[in-house]
Amino acid sequence: MKAMILAAGKGERMRPLTLTTPKPLVRVAGVPLIEYHLRALRVAGVLDVVINHAWLGQQIEDYLGDGQRLGLSIRYSPEGEPLETGGGIHRALPLLGSEPFVVINGDVWTDYDFARLRGQQSGLAHLVMIDNPAHHPEGDFCLLDGQLRDDGPVASRLTFSGISVLDPALFAGCQPGAFKLAPLLRQAMQAGQVSGEHFRGQWVDVGTHERLAEVERLLAEQR
Repeated sequence: MKAMILAAGKGERMRPLTLTTPKPLVRVAGVPLIEYHLRALRVAGVLDVVINHAWLGQQIEDYLGDGQRLGLSIRYSPEGEPLETGGGIHRALPLLGSEPFVVINGDVWTDYDFARLRGQQSGLAHLVMIDNPAHHPEGDFCLLDGQLRDDGPVASRLTFSGISVLDPALFAGCQPGAFKLAPLLRQAMQAGQVSGEHFRGQWVDVGTHERLAEVERLLAEQR
């Protein structure tokens, strides 16, 4: 199984840190954010990784190289301009192959065990869902009997963690360019092709300086 880490965002809310450093290389407890994902993927036995990038992306390539230092094989999908989540994954499909692959948002921190994703996906997508964080109280989708739906009461919604397994067939008919992933997922949900799980472990969307400090605190507690 291969994995793709989404690392093309500018991280504007993290300025001034991200004016000169791409967000995935912002350090948390002395380690670049993206490296936590890479270490966890290696432990899970997912050794082939694709990383897309745009803003200051060459710094990511210079730091990680071919991945050998981390026991991985890393390839890159550079974007001149960010293609959003759907467009970025679509562009990288030739590097990801014909089998389902893991996708991870590069700007989250979590203790989720990526080995749990093996064999989970049976339709077009499998999403890891979490309790709604304070900054996203309305959630995204409803999880019912292992299947995700885009309808249902707001009170029963969970938030998409940014961790998923996607089948390349989800992108059938898509054209190159910038587009969002969510409409493809909603269409697949209507066809009953999106499964899900509820993860209750540690997860932080490192989108602000305050949440960066939260991860620092959680890591300090682990130590």
